[in-house]
Amino acid sequence: MTATTQEPDAVAVAATAVPERHYTHHPRRGETIHRSNPVAVHRELRALDVRPGMRVLEIGTGSAYSGALLSHLVGDAGQVVSLDISAFLARWANRIHAERQLTNIECRAADGQHGWPSGGPYDRIIAWATPPLLPKAWADQLAQDGQMVTPLPLAEVPHTAAIARVRRNAESLVVTDAEPGGYTEMVPQSKADEDVPGRWVDWLDHHPETRWISTAWRREGDHRNDGAHDALQALVAEGRYSEPYEATPAGPNWYSLVAFLAATADEHLTVAGFGGGLAIGRSTPSGTAAVLHKETGRIIADSPDSPSLRVLRAWLKQWQQYTAVKLTPQLVPAEPEAAGWHLRLSRA
Repeated sequence: MTATTQEPDAVAVAATAVPERHYTHHPRRGETIHRSNPVAVHRELRALDVRPGMRVLEIGTGSAYSGALLSHLVGDAGQVVSLDISAFLARWANRIHAERQLTNIECRAADGQHGWPSGGPYDRIIAWATPPLLPKAWADQLAQDGQMVTPLPLAEVPHTAAIARVRRNAESLVVTDAEPGGYTEMVPQSKADEDVPGRWVDWLDHHPETRWISTAWRREGDHRNDGAHDALQALVAEGRYSEPYEATPAGPNWYSLVAFLAATADEHLTVAGFGGGLAIGRSTPSGTAAVLHKETGRIIADSPDSPSLRVLRAWLKQWQQYTAVKLTPQLVPAEPEAAGWHLRLSRA
């Protein structure tokens, strides 16, 4: 994502002034395990383009390090409101900020999807967790000509997201940039199992290991979710078909592949977690399934002549031939429209 912060680099200056470890490894609270990489934090804050005197809403307090950076960026004339679903994190963040005598930031325990209306309108909004869609509440609380940086799903299956920069122009919202990647899901309560997505899981097994599947065609399935069950079983069965895929992207490039596949807008897009890793591909309500497993670099399918396997091979062939294709982001109104907007990609 292209940064727009004016020179000198205000985020770098803030990072020099804020003691990162004081927040991430506080001597009394202890280490905050689930926190964002400082490199990513700095990148997103540069894209947010915070100026002195602004009002900023932060969704996801976490260790409070990012909030401290925002406090420095807005200065004494600005104000930061930071929300976290965890009351423990919000309360400790307030205390740690007070230890450093920060008076322009307040942390609240709240569901970030609703924002914090009493503190708005905000010149900037930033989220460190992925909501199911761009909430209308955020748009309502964003000031004219304000902008936000947030991860958003590219399809209604987990682990398909992009970091979007959205600007409010006149009465509309415009997504100006989107980079594949994301952060943990935004859920209405703290997750009990970090190995399982917080939403859009259509079948879940815990024995003999934790494994799950998410299908974009879930509305086609029956009330028992037999299709999702059968598709997952086909992928983990002893007699499943498997073949190597030498071009499996590693590191951040994996998310570029995910974005490319999400841009197909195929109603049978499928994501699964099994065998100690993540997989993406295609499945159908009849139980056929084929996925590319991120960790093993293998294609796994219900059979060598599976219709889902044929489609997945075609997708991957397109990926290898058109890795430079431009993916254009757009916001699509949700149903009902009062809920907000979906982020979708189209190929250009």
